[in-house]
Amino acid sequence: MDTKKLSITKIQHVGIPTINLNKSQEFYESLGFTNVMSSNFEHDGSQGKAVMMKSGEILMEIYQLPESELDMIRQRKNGIIDHIAFDVEDIDQAFYYLKGNGYMVIEDTPVYLPFWKNGCRYFTILGPDGERIEFNQILDEL
Repeated sequence: MDTKKLSITKIQHVGIPTINLNKSQEFYESLGFTNVMSSNFEHDGSQGKAVMMKSGEILMEIYQLPESELDMIRQRKNGIIDHIAFDVEDIDQAFYYLKGNGYMVIEDTPVYLPFWKNGCRYFTILGPDGERIEFNQILDEL
């Protein structure tokens, strides 16, 4: 395993939490985006739902957390972007490289999500101002 460099291939997606997922999906569809993936996920013992919206090469994740978590979004006056995600070719190599070089890695190991045809694996680091940067490997082609 080559741990001398990190191979980021492109911005994978930007994650935007929403208060009303259906309304947000309709809004982005009106801008020309299409739903290319929908999935439920678990968040602190409750269910959330995510939708990946695509236009050309642009991929956005819009998602709705459980009702108990929505106050953080409602309190903001000018929206919120939760994270930026980068595609990597080898999620394990990226994880060990960043962890081994002192980056603040949030997860103990890359996490599997049932997104896309065969799922994806991701982990998140914190940037210098607390921004969340996700590294993601889709386990199949789009």
